Amino acid sequence: MGREYFGTDGVRGVVGETLTPELVERLGRAATLWAGGGAVLVGRDTRASGRELERAFASGVASAGGHAVLAGVLPTPAVALLALDLGAVISASHNPPEYNGVKLFDADGGKLSDAAEEEIEALLDAPPQDAEEGGIDNLEVVGSSYVRHVMERYGCDLSGVRMAVDCANGAYSAIAPQAFAELGADVVAIGDQPDGDNINVGCGATDLAALRQTVTKEGCALGVAFDGDGDRMLAVDERGEIVDGDAILAVLALHLDVDVVAVTQMTNVGFHRLMEERGIRVLTTDVGDRYVLEALKREGAVLGGEQSGHIIYLEGHVTGDGLAAALLLCRALGGRTLSEATAVLERFPQCVENVPVSRKELTDGLRAEVERVNAELGSEGRVLVRASGTEPVVRVLAETSTEEESKALCASIAALVAGELG
Repeated sequence: MGREYFGTDGVRGVVGETLTPELVERLGRAATLWAGGGAVLVGRDTRASGRELERAFASGVASAGGHAVLAGVLPTPAVALLALDLGAVISASHNPPEYNGVKLFDADGGKLSDAAEEEIEALLDAPPQDAEEGGIDNLEVVGSSYVRHVMERYGCDLSGVRMAVDCANGAYSAIAPQAFAELGADVVAIGDQPDGDNINVGCGATDLAALRQTVTKEGCALGVAFDGDGDRMLAVDERGEIVDGDAILAVLALHLDVDVVAVTQMTNVGFHRLMEERGIRVLTTDVGDRYVLEALKREGAVLGGEQSGHIIYLEGHVTGDGLAAALLLCRALGGRTLSEATAVLERFPQCVENVPVSRKELTDGLRAEVERVNAELGSEGRVLVRASGTEPVVRVLAETSTEEESKALCASIAALVAGELG
């Protein structure tokens, strides 16, 4: 049947255009009917549209006889960890401020399967029912229990560590700097003044320029950056160099002494070679942290992630968590600098280009060309072309042994994509 509204990470769109309060209310009603009623914990990030969409979703829950529990601004991983019969986050994650969306979690804090999302979409036109049985409650104190759990489970003594923390003007703005400070760190916080319109703007995991500058200017040992809803984390080492999800995952895999790790198709070939050298089995999934999570649960493994900064560690948690990942990374350093810790990963040069398109279905000609190029490259590189699940773009990744060749190959394939789908 396929999904019309759900992408790789919930339902997203530009507010007032592809995402409206009416649609969000219908989603609240449909999700509640799908779950058979019950209580739904609802969190949101700091977007200006959040309050209105939060109310719309809650009205939908109540109209299906459910109880919406509004937690206010709360990171996505906190909603997953504290989910009731359902959990819902009003957020568009790393997207710009004009976007918003809805992410859903089941009672165990897991992201819904494609099949479950299809079932919810089939209920979008269901009329209101049992409204008198439903209700809406406000409970904006659950964040403290989440922070305490994460600090106790993953934190370590950070006394004497000067670090920069970029909160993306998002859901961690009032949480993360304080958490690191309580563990003893000397915190330089940026991106911690949300005004509703500055989430992910020139800050956070999608734009590390400000963090890099802060780390070098302030003499920090490292910097960490979250995205708007807090389920991603990237880092910057003491030299101001970017440390992506592949490098973070490599450091954690060795520190935590795991025997299996799950990653996506985007993960660098160098990561695979390092894991092979260390005897760690790698599971490769489609792009999207929920596919990583599904693989971990299927294999009984605990560690996985994406190059983009989704880091999942299931000892004491149920999903990817930016703050937990940052704390684990700090613990894994063991007195080393971040650049020393990440030097273990020798990566292949990658080039990635997001090509704006009018349609995202790859043509037979495109697929054939990608297959031809990959056959020609063999073990010396690869090309990956995939449609984004959250934006109207097709992502092109080229990875070879040299930066020049990667750039040239990426540009060539991107031009082909633009010609075929633009």
